[in-house]
Amino acid sequence: MRDIIHPAERLVLAMARIYQYRMTTTSGGNLSIRDADGSIWITPARVDKGALRVEDIVRVFPDGRTEGRHKPSSEFPFHQQIYAARPDLGAIVHAHPVALVAFSICGKAPDTRLFTKAHSVCGTVGFAPYALPGSSLLGERIAKVFVEGHDCVMLENHGVVVGGVDFPDAFRRFETLEFVAKTVVKARALGEVDYLTDEQLAIGEKPAPVFAEFDPGPATSDERLLRRELCEFIRRGYHQRLLTANAGSFSVRVDANSFLISTALVDRATIQPDQLTLIRDGKCIRGTKPSRAGDIHHLIYQKYPEIRAIVNATPVNATAFSASASRLDTRTIPESYIFLRDVAVFPFQWVYESPEKIANAITPEFPIALIKNDCALVIGKTILDAFDRLEVLESTAEAVILSRSLGEVRPMGEEVIDELIEAFLK
Repeated sequence: MRDIIHPAERLVLAMARIYQYRMTTTSGGNLSIRDADGSIWITPARVDKGALRVEDIVRVFPDGRTEGRHKPSSEFPFHQQIYAARPDLGAIVHAHPVALVAFSICGKAPDTRLFTKAHSVCGTVGFAPYALPGSSLLGERIAKVFVEGHDCVMLENHGVVVGGVDFPDAFRRFETLEFVAKTVVKARALGEVDYLTDEQLAIGEKPAPVFAEFDPGPATSDERLLRRELCEFIRRGYHQRLLTANAGSFSVRVDANSFLISTALVDRATIQPDQLTLIRDGKCIRGTKPSRAGDIHHLIYQKYPEIRAIVNATPVNATAFSASASRLDTRTIPESYIFLRDVAVFPFQWVYESPEKIANAITPEFPIALIKNDCALVIGKTILDAFDRLEVLESTAEAVILSRSLGEVRPMGEEVIDELIEAFLK
């Protein structure tokens, strides 16, 4: 698809998102895009990243001339050297998100084998030794690691640099890598971290199931309403950090034989109603690509007519439990147990090789499961019901992780649980 967004506008929108989610500071980080004529559009030096405007972006021409009212970022030299070393790259993200900075000051790089998608999107992460920020030596050291084939490079005692064929590609890598780093830190608080084996990675990187296609008639008013409502909750899920830009699937039942679901490679932060697809009788609208979890959602809807919404999500704290051997105990506060019941853990392979086992194992009475090294799966009777449970799941997981630093967790006893079941769950 042709990119019709101006480079300066794209950089401003991206920096606003990065700053909003505290993945950089007012003065930190820089972004760039290489234009078709070889010009490099880059964020400026010493301009508030929280109030960046289109007119602040600087254009640097191939001959060194600049256009704009500011100087280019002081880190422009390493952007220039990376582009020279990797002609295939069209965009670069450099920022200081706290989890990745934590890795950088320990001299480590996150292991992307935590999740299949992370490994396929980010690859193996490189590491560049420290050099003075803005110096030619720093550019040489970073470019050298990019030349070795890495698309994500940790900078010792500094942060991270990520490249992509275009800006959405670079941002997807950057956000995914920060998600991995945060999840590893949280999982480490629970104990040893489980990583995927070569065999599991190979299973997870197989092509997604292909749906047969159909040509739909005009959308009904009910479908139009559900499209709008589902998109509102997907965008809300992104802003609540329950989904990432390109990970997480949300669906809603339209009728007995059809449901709407998010599509692959569509930004969850900006998704619009026409970017959902309809699956009817196991077929999707011609020319669309449903999220990979579409077959699982289809099987669950077939099995449980009362279920009207399903979400696969990647909230950091809940997902940290999926990457550790520690069990998420929901018997912590009444709301947690009432909304979540006991959270099951499904094997990683089920997503890719046995989706019918997932459909048979999750039930309206036990509506939440964690899938090992993958995601949280939540079902509900409405979109709001599923979303509410997802939020409670993440809040509970975070509270349990935080409690580890305070002392021994004291779950509610059997008498309390029996009382809750009698009062709210019968």
